[in-house]
Amino acid sequence: MQALILAGGKGTRLRPLTVYTPKPIVPVVNRPFLLYQIDVLRAAGITDITLSLSYQPDKIQQVLGNGAEFGVTLRYITEPSPMGTGGAYKFASDTIGETCVVFNGDILTNFDISKIVEFHRAKNSSATIALATVDDPTRYGLVGVGDGQRVERFIEKPKADEIGGLDINTINAGIYVLEPSILELIPVDTNRSFEYDVFPEILTRELPFYAYLMQDEYWQDIGTPANYLAAHHDFLNGKISGFELERGAVSDVATRSEIDKLSFIGEGCVIKPGVKIINSVIGTGVHVEEKAVIENSVIWSHSRIASSAEIRNAIIGRSCHIGRNAIVGAGTVLGDKTSLTDYTKTVNSE
Repeated sequence: MQALILAGGKGTRLRPLTVYTPKPIVPVVNRPFLLYQIDVLRAAGITDITLSLSYQPDKIQQVLGNGAEFGVTLRYITEPSPMGTGGAYKFASDTIGETCVVFNGDILTNFDISKIVEFHRAKNSSATIALATVDDPTRYGLVGVGDGQRVERFIEKPKADEIGGLDINTINAGIYVLEPSILELIPVDTNRSFEYDVFPEILTRELPFYAYLMQDEYWQDIGTPANYLAAHHDFLNGKISGFELERGAVSDVATRSEIDKLSFIGEGCVIKPGVKIINSVIGTGVHVEEKAVIENSVIWSHSRIASSAEIRNAIIGRSCHIGRNAIVGAGTVLGDKTSLTDYTKTVNSE
């Protein structure tokens, strides 16, 4: 079996973090994000993986290589222009000759892919979609199912006042199992969406189309800074199982600093006396000066936090500088190489 990861988006919702780092390789607990999807596929015995790229493809390929280091074989295709999820699937048809697992490139999950594959085969389905439940379905597409989990309808991004009148609480989780016959429904070299074009066409033609409901598995769309930060907190608090995470060997940690057991510290960091790090992820080569406080935050590699600075519930990009006594408050997201002068205060810092 093969897999296709749709990783061509620009990561607009995650800016400024994705200006220089494409979303598929933004660090999540100090690992390129796409490695978590590769782990999930490999655990299900799927090692033949194609990545459909568009935005900064060379950076992604440079980080992931041919996949041998991760126990898989990676192929790369680059869309000539944005083609939508369905169009990208069609564009990859030359590399897809069998049943294919399709993965949206911004989904963090520990889902056992073998379960949906077995379900797909048992139903003799042409297409199978994974469903999840979320607190706010207005940002996603609701999927209605009938007897035997057969898909009946899609409601894309319903308004809040429409939710109450719908007897549906399951959303498209961005994971599909598709037979090659689905490729025949998509015109060549056209922009097509699974949600708006391909799936409605499957329903119109009354092809076997089923839904698999995820139960206790973790699922998170990391496409926004709030969700990205929440995913880190979920990792640190043990809400995500199934992945092996390694804490880095820190080269210089002062004995009078305080780092709680939940936090992850990358390799080559310098942590000076009086520093407090609580429930946070610190990237490679970060330098933290005396009496700085970092709490519930993510700091990307090679940033420098000056003395007595305070960072709480924030995301700091790569190679940033946070000045002395600066206060970086909740909800702050700083792009790469941002510099805050001494005593700066960002909004919501109280």
